[in-house]
Amino acid sequence: MATLDQRGACPRPGFVSDALRVGLDLDGSLESLGDSMNDLANALDAVRACELVRFRTLSARRSSGEARLVGRAVWAPLWRRGVGPAIDRFLAPLDVIHLAGRATPPTKSTPLVISVDDLRPLRGESREYQRINQLRRAVDHGATLVASTRIASHEVQRVLHVARTRVVVVPPAVPLVEPTTNGTRLVVNLTGVVEPFFTLSRELVSFAQRHGTQVEAVTSAKVAQRIRSRGIDVRLRARSEARLALSEARVVLHISDGARFPSFAIAALAAGVPTIARDTAINRELLSGAAALTNSDAEVPAVLEDLWDNSSRRAIAVAAGRSRAQDFAPATAARAYMSLYREAVRG
Repeated sequence: MATLDQRGACPRPGFVSDALRVGLDLDGSLESLGDSMNDLANALDAVRACELVRFRTLSARRSSGEARLVGRAVWAPLWRRGVGPAIDRFLAPLDVIHLAGRATPPTKSTPLVISVDDLRPLRGESREYQRINQLRRAVDHGATLVASTRIASHEVQRVLHVARTRVVVVPPAVPLVEPTTNGTRLVVNLTGVVEPFFTLSRELVSFAQRHGTQVEAVTSAKVAQRIRSRGIDVRLRARSEARLALSEARVVLHISDGARFPSFAIAALAAGVPTIARDTAINRELLSGAAALTNSDAEVPAVLEDLWDNSSRRAIAVAAGRSRAQDFAPATAARAYMSLYREAVRG
């Protein structure tokens, strides 16, 4: 596994004479706090380290600042399978192209970087073997894959049967959020799994009632319907309302299947909200020492009580969380990706 220097050499502001020309596909993975590829694009613009060309492989462009891909609607189905015309035919000359969504079009000569943020399509239960074949084809043609954590990189290497030198680790940009100072709600973020929430729901609702507050669940529309059908007394929040839910949180309970980078949990730490998460391999790598990690659902109620009322523990959690979140700030991610782009060009 190759891990890039998080600092990365970066030209001084305004220095563009030899800046890399980077193409960034905005149709990348969608995080619970917004569009992660757009966050990265904004961060790259802010550090002024490259000439950035924004485009979309699967959807129509949304602003005049995005490059137009002629015939995109025709080629998109092929690009989703990793075949079709080389995408650098449709763009101005670039030094490197960065993709992160389900479209992985080939390139004729431009180095290709592909972020693999979501591991679910690589897992047997997803049955989305198209993604596996797609990524293998890209690596065979020289692409560099990017995992968001060391644990994720091991899974990518194992499933795709690629050498560790072909998978590097760069965490995505976690958008900055306003500090939460007077939160009163118990906010539960559900990502990829819901059964642990069903197991805990009665105790969580009872806890909220005792403390004169409410449980808010941030989740997908599909999972929200399952919760609604059971008549659980919680307020359901769409992912588009994640920032608002975070601004109202006193404690965050992050429940995930470990297939994605825990952006919501890290954003909660950045906002100064004490956070509880399951003790998964990815959470240990990223959140250990900053969030309260639980080995079983049975531990959650006691940890929740302590983080809710114990002012000393809350103060420690807030300080540790804000410190850890700095590792994933947009500017940090931008510098790390710039280092990766330079390596891809040299390689």
